Parts: sequence; structure tokens; C-alpha cells
Amino acid sequence: MDWNDLLRVAQGSPLVVERVRLPELQITIEGSFTLPELSRLSTDDQVFVTAFLRSHGSIKDMEQTFGVSYPTIKSRLNRIASLLEFVEINPAPSTAEILDQLNQGTIGPEEAIQALEGLK
Repeated sequence: MDWNDLLRVAQGSPLVVERVRLPELQITIEGSFTLPELSRLSTDDQVFVTAFLRSHGSIKDMEQTFGVSYPTIKSRLNRIASLLEFVEINPAPSTAEILDQLNQGTIGPEEAIQALEGLK
């Protein structure tokens, strides 16, 4: 059984992996692990995302690959994007981080005040 089989059985329901075995290392880990968001996409959507990445984001190449129009490609990209939760890559520092920076002297009192006010 592979991921595609699991996705078909789940029919869009969330999957939780409870046991992972690494045979080469002779390690088995038990717990409750959710799958990464991209692996939760349907097989068709995973193929579409892979093709999009391989085309370096070229919608023109995607039109040729899938034989559909620009609006169809955009619509599908928007639909897939709506299924994925985006992670902030530069999150604002927490209050504790700001105070830690102040204590370490990496920022001054004025910067700390501005940063703390920015959290409101």
C-alpha cells in the first residue's frame, strides 16, 4: 500500500500516522503524527503542484502540459492554495524574545518599546 492508496481510502479525511518504522536504523517510533499539508492533497493536486514546481511556476508551460487555459490553471492554483495553511516565515518576536534582546543588550530601550508596541 502506498500514499495514494491511503488517500483514496481516507476520501479527504485527515490521516494520523501512529507508528513509523525506520528499518535501516532498526528504530520504531510510536505516537500521533499528522502528515504534512502537501501530502494531504489529492493525488491529482500533488501531480499538479509537482508540475508547477518543475515548470518553475510558468503558467504558460502548465497550459501546454495540461492542455488547458490560463484561467483554468489560475483557478486550480487558487483552489489548491486555499487548502494549504501558509506559515509566516518572519514572525514578529514575542514579548519574551524582545525582553531577552533588551537584557542581552542587542537592542536598546527605545527599540524594545517600539517592538512591544508593535505587538498590540
